[in-house]
Amino acid sequence: MGKIKKKFSEGGSRTYTTRNRALRKLQVSLADFRRLCILKGVYPVEPRSQKKANRGSSKPTTFYYAKDIQLLLSEPLIAKFREHKIFLRKLQRALGKDDLTRAKGLESRRPEYTLDHLVIERYPTFVDALRDLDDALCMVFLFATMPAVNQVNNEVVDDCKRLSTEFMHYVIHSHSLRKVFLSIKGIYYQAEIQGQSITWIVPYQFSQNVPLDVDFKVMSTFLHFYRTLLGFANYRLFTMANLSYPPKVDQLMDDSAAGLGSLKIEAKRMEDLIKSAQPASGDDNSAARAPAAAMTKQMKQRLDTLGSKIKKIVAADASHINADQAPAYESVGESAADGDMDDEARQSGGLLFAKQVFFLSREVPRYSLEFVIRACGGRLGWDQTSGGGSPYAENDRAVTVQVSDRPVQGHQFLDRKYVQPQWVYDSINAHRLLDVDDYLIGQPLPPHLSPFVEYAEGDYVPEAATKMAAAAGFEGEVTNLKPEDRDKSEDSEEDGDDAADIDGASADEEEADSDAEEDEDEDDTAEKQRQKQLLAEQAGVPFSEYQQRQAQGKPKPKPKAANKKRSKAEVEEEERQKIAISMLSKKKRKVVNRTQDEATKKAKDINTLKARKSLAASKPVAKTSKSKRN
Repeated sequence: MGKIKKKFSEGGSRTYTTRNRALRKLQVSLADFRRLCILKGVYPVEPRSQKKANRGSSKPTTFYYAKDIQLLLSEPLIAKFREHKIFLRKLQRALGKDDLTRAKGLESRRPEYTLDHLVIERYPTFVDALRDLDDALCMVFLFATMPAVNQVNNEVVDDCKRLSTEFMHYVIHSHSLRKVFLSIKGIYYQAEIQGQSITWIVPYQFSQNVPLDVDFKVMSTFLHFYRTLLGFANYRLFTMANLSYPPKVDQLMDDSAAGLGSLKIEAKRMEDLIKSAQPASGDDNSAARAPAAAMTKQMKQRLDTLGSKIKKIVAADASHINADQAPAYESVGESAADGDMDDEARQSGGLLFAKQVFFLSREVPRYSLEFVIRACGGRLGWDQTSGGGSPYAENDRAVTVQVSDRPVQGHQFLDRKYVQPQWVYDSINAHRLLDVDDYLIGQPLPPHLSPFVEYAEGDYVPEAATKMAAAAGFEGEVTNLKPEDRDKSEDSEEDGDDAADIDGASADEEEADSDAEEDEDEDDTAEKQRQKQLLAEQAGVPFSEYQQRQAQGKPKPKPKAANKKRSKAEVEEEERQKIAISMLSKKKRKVVNRTQDEATKKAKDINTLKARKSLAASKPVAKTSKSKRN
């Protein structure tokens, strides 16, 4: 006789555990359990069979992995949470007895905890931390723009501003910005750091109303961990770039709203490197001191020649900024503008604006343009009303591009170009300086396309994306980006299994075109009918008699043209596909049917967009014709 197994000792009831059982096992409150799960990265799971996981009960509940709850038992934060509860109980008792002396003493000994060990535990390598930096940046940039209210502490907002500014300075220093997109939600940025693409969103700097239906306790727990993570990441990035951390803040520049210029980004001092390379005084090993002594001697020699090198660099920068040798503006808008740069820098867009000097008018978003221009190697100045510390004035001859959003300018300089802010963002996404003729002041702007969208074969591609791909020197035929220009015969030869889907898509295209033509005919017919009604009204004909005349003289509707008869080969191919699908298993048949349904829906969506585009293009023409008739 075999051994009798204990009930609920294996299977789903052992793999999963409910939240109530986890609370009883950890002996913590629900609020502390939620905070602990957020900090440790433990999230609820959905078992395959909830009834088996809940030991036969079908009551809806939240499940966790039993191993994750077992791991939380050894977390030192649980003891810190209990110490904090005891502190609050003692503080409340002292305040209830009006014992202010004891209350002050307890407040000075308030228990605090850090999350440094959690960052190291969850991200063993720095690359892992960079991969998970998107959410941290979004949260930190969000709270950096929040007003200081009861739900949000002022110190937290200031810390978020500091961390976000430090990260932006590193992106500027490393020229790692790659994509920018202005959306309704905010401004999307994407930077490439150590081979990892990091995308985050920054809200627009408008006055924000703090919503009351948002649980700021949960968000503050996430923010506490993200602040710790971003602090570690900033320190590592600055250290790897040989920059001193934390950067110093110029208080005068900060008070004058200098923006990113208020932080002083400095390289590590050579004296600190020499001290770190010197051996300890108690070390008697001469073999270990020899390499350190040689390194110290080499650093001292480099330190002696550092002054002359700095003078040369300053002189070169001064001659470059000189008005007589200011960069000519002919480079803007020409494809060969960035020919002096190497191909890798030009393609990445890191030094896109290296030869340009910008001036920002007071009505443009300086907080965003300053970041993207400096991240792409450009220099800029701004209006005095936008903040102090501008290195360039409006009448400076070194300025080559002025970014403005006003159709009327008080005074225009002939040696510079006036463009709208979208030119800067579109140039960054295109990785080249675009033609300024489409972005001049007062001109209707081209569509601002998202650089995060990748078009696959058969997708609907906007006309502006096709033009930009052709202007950028797209390798291959640009018409391949247009699904309406594809050769049906080539598609059928390349992919015979999708012949029925392609025929259906082409039929849908013909129907969409015919619908657009019918809409135009209906508009003309309605206009003619209205004119006839006005003439009949002037002649004194009653409306009922007019309707009878129209009914008698109305021609019979023409039958719609029947679909084109398919060839024998197409019918045989369709039958062959149906037979092949019917011979598959039920699971595979569902996958094939789902794929075909998705392809049909995608084709319908593309045809709808094309019909809207053709209808929008035909509407202005119809309006002008109607106005001429009237």
